[in-house]
Amino acid sequence: MNNTKQLEKKINKEYKTGNVKCAIELCQIGLQEDPTNADLHLRLGDLYLAWHLDIYNSCQYIDEAITEYQRALETYIDSAEIYFKIGQAHFYKGELDKAVNYLDTAISKDPKMSKAYYLLAETYTKKSMFFEAILNAQKSVKTAPLRNSCAHYLLSNLYSVSSVQSMELWFKSKFEYILSLLTLPFDTRAVKNVCQSFSYLRFIPIWLKGMWLVNSKGIDEAVQVYIDAIDKAPGFVPLYGLLGDIYCSLGRFEDAITEYKMAIWLDCLNVQAYRHLAQAYEEMGDYDNAVEVYERLVKIMPNMPEVHSNLANILFVKGDIDSAISHFQTAVTLNPKKEWTSVINQTLGFVFQESKKDLDAAITSYQSAYLQTPKDIDIYINLGSAFYDKEDFNNALTVYRNALDLQPKNAQIHCNLGFLYWGNGNIDEAIKEYELAIEYKPDYDIAYNNLGVIYLDDLGRVQKAIELFKQSISYNPNYALAQFNLARAITITGDKIEAAKLYQNAQNINKVTNEIDPQEIVDKINDLFN
Repeated sequence: MNNTKQLEKKINKEYKTGNVKCAIELCQIGLQEDPTNADLHLRLGDLYLAWHLDIYNSCQYIDEAITEYQRALETYIDSAEIYFKIGQAHFYKGELDKAVNYLDTAISKDPKMSKAYYLLAETYTKKSMFFEAILNAQKSVKTAPLRNSCAHYLLSNLYSVSSVQSMELWFKSKFEYILSLLTLPFDTRAVKNVCQSFSYLRFIPIWLKGMWLVNSKGIDEAVQVYIDAIDKAPGFVPLYGLLGDIYCSLGRFEDAITEYKMAIWLDCLNVQAYRHLAQAYEEMGDYDNAVEVYERLVKIMPNMPEVHSNLANILFVKGDIDSAISHFQTAVTLNPKKEWTSVINQTLGFVFQESKKDLDAAITSYQSAYLQTPKDIDIYINLGSAFYDKEDFNNALTVYRNALDLQPKNAQIHCNLGFLYWGNGNIDEAIKEYELAIEYKPDYDIAYNNLGVIYLDDLGRVQKAIELFKQSISYNPNYALAQFNLARAITITGDKIEAAKLYQNAQNINKVTNEIDPQEIVDKINDLFN
């Protein structure tokens, strides 16, 4: 017995002086003499876990800790404390489901174990199960109201990230934060966390040095500075985000993703890391993972309209139109600034018009955008286009004329009016509008092309049409439709060789731009020599 007490004193002395390795060795010596000593196994597990969690230590000892706890559990089979410790070890190992199981078992054996409820809350937070996280954090506070600064602080963060557009959650967040400060002196775990946070101050010079190197174009040196700092303090979250940002700027998106994931693992409410991670996936074209990240962000910040909008954009690119529309509508409903909501309504209108072919819904969205920003000329252009597609030419004409009241020299409005008049068979008015479009924008390739088609197909003035098509191509050589129409005009003059060259140009360009039905070009080429 005396030998055991002396060994415990030696172990505690080494641990308090920071010599964890020596304390572990002493435990191992003691277990060689008494392999069944459950208390020593438990103590060794604690030492392994402490060494594993040391931010200045990059080695992994979590499996050793779990092994020692399980050996101790063989003796103390009903110990809530040991079940808690095993759950805690699995939490730090990233095995969250196992952590939940062990923590639930600990609570079943001791329903008043506050720290088990708290760690369950942390575990559910990492699993993005925020309702369960809040519920367990509240239980933790209830079982130990004065010694639970950590739980109050977690509740403050959980409420804070969800508080956009919610004054109630904002007040709850601030209230919990105040409680976390008031109860801090009574919570040893919280005091330890605060001390650890202050220890990060030593890395501020390294942080600043890295930022200076980035700004002075020494990016490779900055990367090495941050890598060295992470090796010294693998638990310092901001370094991962900074290193990820640098990797993104270098186009090393896979490396950036690794860093952002580490930042999120260490701080699962790190909204900025989530945002940057999603953007990195987008840059790589990995839309499935980008969607997954944004969906996690939606769980964290359900009332943040930008998150819904970004998610909707990616879903649209993926072709999941209905889900995209749903998130666009949510973003609009949350309604932050008028200008921003107007843009989202216009985007929603475009999706309805082009992808769903639901012109009434598109018109409604554009009209909603108009109510937000009635002087935005793009709304008139989009709304007029939707009315035209619906063959509601009178309303389309009214919209375009109202637009000209705002911007009488807007070339695009005049071009759209020209197309509208042309579609209605009013050739004279169409020509006037296209000529005005060209006057106000002399390099307007579309206006030249459309006017050329009128002179070619409606008026039979081939040479005038050829001049206009050539003008269009001079301003946009990659305009397949203008190349195609010029070929049609040249064919009439009898120069089949030149026409064939132009059709070939149109065919090559069209492979990229997809302006024309490819078969139509093939048919025209075949007709030349039949």
